[in-house]
Amino acid sequence: QVQLVESGGGSVQAGGSLTLACAASGFTYSRYCKAWFRQAPGKEREWVVSLHSSGRTNYADPVNGRFTISQDNTENTLYLQMNSLKVDDTAMYYCAAVYSGARCSSTASGYSYWGQGTQVTVSS
Repeated sequence: QVQLVESGGGSVQAGGSLTLACAASGFTYSRYCKAWFRQAPGKEREWVVSLHSSGRTNYADPVNGRFTISQDNTENTLYLQMNSLKVDDTAMYYCAAVYSGARCSSTASGYSYWGQGTQVTVSS
C-alpha cells in the first residue's frame, strides 16, 4: 500500500526556518518524481518544488533561493528545508509523488500519491 506521511510543520516567526519531512512506504521513492505543494486558505493548491528521479530540481519563483528539496534514499524520505520564511509562506504543505516520466509536472493533477498535509504558520 502506497503511503506518504508528512511531518515537521509548526509555527515560526518570519525569518525563521523549518524542515518538513515526507516518509514514503509501499514504493521506492528514488524512481519517482517528488514534489511539495502548498495551499493557503481560500487559495488554489500551489506547486512549490519538484525533484526528478534524475536529481533535477525545479523551484517556484517565490521560494527559489530560500527552500531546498532533498531526499534520503536509505530512509525513503523526502525533505523540504525552508529558510527565511515569510508570512506569505503560511499554508498547508503537501508532498506528492508519481512514477517518473521525462520531466516532473508542476500541476497537482500530475501526481498520483499525496500525503495528508502538514501546517506551516509564519507570524510577523
